[in-house]
Amino acid sequence: MKNGGYPRDKRFKIAHREALIGIILVLINFIWWYGFAYGLGSAKVEQYSYIFGLPAWFFYSCILGSIIMVILVIFTVKVFFKEVPFEEEEGEIK
Repeated sequence: MKNGGYPRDKRFKIAHREALIGIILVLINFIWWYGFAYGLGSAKVEQYSYIFGLPAWFFYSCILGSIIMVILVIFTVKVFFKEVPFEEEEGEIK
């Protein structure tokens, strides 16, 4: 009845897949932020270029990165996540 300590319920498989997708999104966000913040931000202050009065590294890593991640999360939730009932119904657990 149990498989590795978890009931054989398709909801657990769905939850694990969605958790993995969430971890991948966090890693994408961190790599984006780190790449721009420490890639462009490692130059001398005199060499910075500015966008809307902000250093380019800050604009790309924080402002643009946040906008892109919001769009990516919305897309991911609409495409990959499923509606899962929380109620346990008889016959659902196999």
